[in-house]
Amino acid sequence: MSRASLDKDPRDVAAMFDDVASGYDRANSVMTFGFDRRWRITTGRVLNAQPGERVLDLAAGTGVSTVEFGQAGAWCVAADFSLGMLRSGKHRQVPMVAADALRLPFADESFDAVTIAFGLRNFVDTKAALTEIARVVKPGGRLVICEVSTPPFAPIRLMHEKVLMRALTWLGKRQSSNPDAYSYLAESMAAWPEQHQLGEIIASAGWENVEWLNLTFGVVAVHRATKPTA
Repeated sequence: MSRASLDKDPRDVAAMFDDVASGYDRANSVMTFGFDRRWRITTGRVLNAQPGERVLDLAAGTGVSTVEFGQAGAWCVAADFSLGMLRSGKHRQVPMVAADALRLPFADESFDAVTIAFGLRNFVDTKAALTEIARVVKPGGRLVICEVSTPPFAPIRLMHEKVLMRALTWLGKRQSSNPDAYSYLAESMAAWPEQHQLGEIIASAGWENVEWLNLTFGVVAVHRATKPTA
């Protein structure tokens, strides 16, 4: 069984997700008490994909989110660097592509929007990935990121850090074929920047109009930005 560390070596991270792929969606639902579905719905509303648009769902895993984002009529492609995750989602009727976020196999300005749901913190270089994503988005195009975050209200933040994260990790381990992977996930959540810091990283990668929406008291946040037109 593979277990990544916080240096986030791409080979280790991909191998770890290959190991957990078969039960990943079920474990996510259990460890979030079903909130993962609500977070994806909100992400889809913020994305606001329109008929005829081309949308890249990056770090899409098994394509659960890709299917939902395409329901409005946009053409959506799921991309992930874990072949195991893509294979586990092959029954879904969406195009799937194996892709490294730092070297995307797409032409410049190919997409109207890119979305990443709970995958950005697994990239070895966040800013470099966001810069590469900007390359494949049309001027004026959108970036929508749903990711774990930091509750701004101190009592909830303390409860989240001391109680909820441990409980979620325990539940994930109970459901997973690779329990050690959920130790990495907990560590990556604890080390992830809070909302404003992530917003600054997004802006430093060339995006503008960066804003965010806290979900579930700030346990999760959706960041939105646009690519400059000039």
